Amino acid sequence: MKFDIITLESCNSTNAHLAAMSGIPGGTVVVTPNQTAGRGQRGNSWESEPGANLTCSVLLRPELKPTEQFILSMVVALSVAQTIEERLRLFIPDVDVVVKWPNDIYVGERKIAGILIENRISPSKIDRSIVGLGINLNQREFFSDAPNPVSMIQLTDAHTDVNEFLNQLLAHIDANIEKYLDGIYETLSDDYKARLYRNDGCVYPFELPDGTPLQASIEDVGLDGMLRLSDGNAYAFKEIIWK
Repeated sequence: MKFDIITLESCNSTNAHLAAMSGIPGGTVVVTPNQTAGRGQRGNSWESEPGANLTCSVLLRPELKPTEQFILSMVVALSVAQTIEERLRLFIPDVDVVVKWPNDIYVGERKIAGILIENRISPSKIDRSIVGLGINLNQREFFSDAPNPVSMIQLTDAHTDVNEFLNQLLAHIDANIEKYLDGIYETLSDDYKARLYRNDGCVYPFELPDGTPLQASIEDVGLDGMLRLSDGNAYAFKEIIWK
């Protein structure tokens, strides 16, 4: 895939800016060092110090059915986790970067990257996907009420070149799209589960939206994106809360 990178000095949201553009091909990337109104999952804001981190959005046009939205989410999450892990292992050889369902990226118990995918769907296919990415690279302090952020520089004490990181990430996205979407994606679910946060058979605390506590272990995550727990139920995003 050919990527066309558009760099803005500042914008409110790279996702919103990309969505407002018309007639653009898949592979268009909008990146800014200063995103003033970045958004995360569940309507949360995304804190990013100007010039310190990677904040960007990528337009993709996957050949997927509406029921296959989570396939793209897994592909992107794996790409982000692989890129971060490759760079961290230059300094911390045994580090593992994991995906906290559905698609937050963690190092240990701390969040290093967030992904927000917004799809435009027709009855028969996904017309376009705007993949918003916020990756903590060079920010040493965080001031929002987010409970557990971490950055590459906090873990390694080494500066990361943002453009170099972006190019490495886009190469992973391109390779994984070819591997899983343009090819055969039977192994995608297994590869995703191999990186899944707390997928170790142990029991962990969850909470239902009404506040009911739940103790369960992870059994599976399918290509449909449902989180299957040891209580015998399957949960969609927003139907279960990590504790």
